[in-house]
Order: sequence, then structure tokens, then C-alpha cells
Amino acid sequence: MPKVSDAYRAARRDEIIDAAVRCVLRDGYRGVSMSAVIEESGLSAGAIYGHFSGKQELLVAVAERVLDARQADLAAARNDGAPLSPGEIMATLIGGLRQEQLSHVIPQIWAEAPLDDDVREVAGRIFGQVQALLRAELAAWAAAEPGRVDGDPHEWARLVTPVVVSAAPGYLIQRAVLPDFDEDAYLAGLLQVYRR
Repeated sequence: MPKVSDAYRAARRDEIIDAAVRCVLRDGYRGVSMSAVIEESGLSAGAIYGHFSGKQELLVAVAERVLDARQADLAAARNDGAPLSPGEIMATLIGGLRQEQLSHVIPQIWAEAPLDDDVREVAGRIFGQVQALLRAELAAWAAAEPGRVDGDPHEWARLVTPVVVSAAPGYLIQRAVLPDFDEDAYLAGLLQVYRR
């Protein structure tokens, strides 16, 4: 049997994730099954299960792809190397989410979390990764702006991260339910509330 290269495995994995994304966009998180992903991908069940053990593991891979893209957005926004302010961090993260097709499905997943232990575990793990990313960004800003925060920059970042991160769910929920929600004004408001 020929040996499969790492590049081939990575490309196949991305192909499966792409199929899962299409399914989630079409059917919502609850409506997606592994059989739907198998059918959408055109691959065999063995090919799918060779990469992912089930729906939750596939959800983690999709979420990690989104998180990796947001990390790249933050790196690109730091074009002069200076840490971003809290408002700039959140405006960058949310600005990237605006471009994500899957961002419309995120509130569905949050709604499932209190009802489904598996979804809660996965959502909690991903949310923990988001908080860790944000905490590191906030600590870098606080260390570069010592007169702007009280005490240790890392302790300050730990304290404010849950508050600052709440801007993203606020954005996503308002966008989902308010027909006249002004996304641009929300981002401008973030920069006003969390001034440099």
C-alpha cells in the first residue's frame, strides 16, 4: 500500500472540514450529521472517520480554523509591532468574524451548549482558547502602557478578559436578531469604549 504524505492528509482533512462547513451553513449545527458530511464530501465513511471520530471533533476543527484566522488577523493588525489596544483587539476579532460565513451559526452552537454536554465541553474548550488569546493580547498592551492599568499587566488581563470578550457575543447576537443592527457603528463604538 502506498504511503500517504502529510500534505495529502492535510489537504484531505481540509476537504472534510470544508464539507462540514457547507453542511452547517445549509442545515445549522443541530441538523448536521456525520452521514451528511460524508455525502457532502463525496468521500467514504472510512476516509472521514480516519480524520475525525465524530461530529464534536469535526466542530473543534472548524472552530480552530476560525480561531487561527483571527490570530492571523491580529498579527496583521500589529503592522508596526506595537500591541493593540483593547478596542483594536476586539474590533479586529469582530471584523474578522464579519467575514466568516460560519459566524451566523455560532449563536446556534451557544444555544445548544446548556442542553448538550458534548457541545458544552467543545464550546467551553474553544471559548477557553479565545480567552487565552485575548488575555495574552491584553497583557501585552497593558505591559506597553504601564500608566493605563493598575497592578500587574497579566493579572489585569486575567481580570478584564471575561468583560472584554463579551463584546463578540454581543455583536453576534445583535446581528442575528436586530434587523437594523449597524455593524459598522458597533465596531466604531468599541473603539470609543475601549480607547487607546
